[in-house]
Amino acid sequence: MDDREDPATRLRVLEAVTDGALRELDLDKVFDVLLMQVRDLFAVDTVTVLLTDVDGGHLVARAASGLEEEVFQGVRIPVGVGFAGQVAQRREPVQISHVDASTVVNPLLWQRGLRTLLGVPMVVHGDLVGVLHVGSTTPRRFTDAEVELLQLVADRLATAAHVHRSRSERAAAAMLQESLLPAHLPATEGWEMAARYVPGTDSGVGGDWYDVFPLPDRRIGLVIGDVVGSGLAAAVVMGRLRSALRAYALEFPSPADVLGKLDRKASHFEANTMATVAYAVIDLPTSRVELALAGHLPPALAVPGRPTAFVDAPLGPPIGYHLGVEGRRATGVDLPPGALAVLFTDGLVERRGQDLDDRLDALRQAVSPAAPETACTHIMTTLVGDRPATDDIALLAIRHSPTPDRP
Repeated sequence: MDDREDPATRLRVLEAVTDGALRELDLDKVFDVLLMQVRDLFAVDTVTVLLTDVDGGHLVARAASGLEEEVFQGVRIPVGVGFAGQVAQRREPVQISHVDASTVVNPLLWQRGLRTLLGVPMVVHGDLVGVLHVGSTTPRRFTDAEVELLQLVADRLATAAHVHRSRSERAAAAMLQESLLPAHLPATEGWEMAARYVPGTDSGVGGDWYDVFPLPDRRIGLVIGDVVGSGLAAAVVMGRLRSALRAYALEFPSPADVLGKLDRKASHFEANTMATVAYAVIDLPTSRVELALAGHLPPALAVPGRPTAFVDAPLGPPIGYHLGVEGRRATGVDLPPGALAVLFTDGLVERRGQDLDDRLDALRQAVSPAAPETACTHIMTTLVGDRPATDDIALLAIRHSPTPDRP
């Protein structure tokens, strides 16, 4: 019986992957420790970990023992191509005994003199994380027992990589979101503003955002939007859409035209992206608001002496996938003195097991022509209360508050 098939070897592998001390180490150290142990336990010459990139289309060398050049040179392997790419695509162990350009994408492997390779997938919760492969410079056949043991190691490494990536992406997304949300709402005479942003407990930080910015000719732009998805990827797309919308807002006075340009940009450059956006422009001298909706819920409007209602505006399709090819429309709304407009994302009103219409009606009743800060506090107390939201919430309130001697 091969030494690597005996119970003692199996026990050593199990001890290696379950070592509690690994939990105290950062990811790089976990890789260093386990890869060195794999080289010893499996009597191989090289061990490499390749992790999927952000888009999941390539494997990138992340750690290696015996062939560190793979990491130093930033080796990238397309999923589905070559030895490691086949392991990733098939999500099952692959073993080859002929290592050259016909079987392997990376020339470093055959230049190292490897004769045999065994690779196993790294998968967590059904998601591909990467590939772990070992190589030998002498011909050999890895046994079923060795394949099983290497898969145990891969599972442990996959979990460590997944946890590290989740934490890193969450932190990066939170920093990006914080940097893009307005630190201070612009002070405009005769207008008061307040806002809230709360990340969802399920989604972490995602693609919700609000924005307020001055425009030429005494106008103000107000935006609230929600990129489908969560985490760093959604936050990055949100940042790009936010910047693009600001740029278009300087060039095109109509919110409908701005959303049309944004849709074209997103459809062309942001593959598989969808977002809902409400964009309004307030003309300060006339207190007239022009509003366009791209798949987004309309704002609530509270005017003194009238019942609060949602703005009756044409609902265009969301941003992305060339859905707005037939053009977009805007509507005009007056904001008389004392009127309050409230823009929000769906995380405020959507709750599992609760009727959306009932939640929207609760929001409508919670909006009154109060000071924006007071209004935001009351809305959040009514709609959120002491129960954490599962989705991101963005809320923006603006009130026309002219001074006594000015209209």
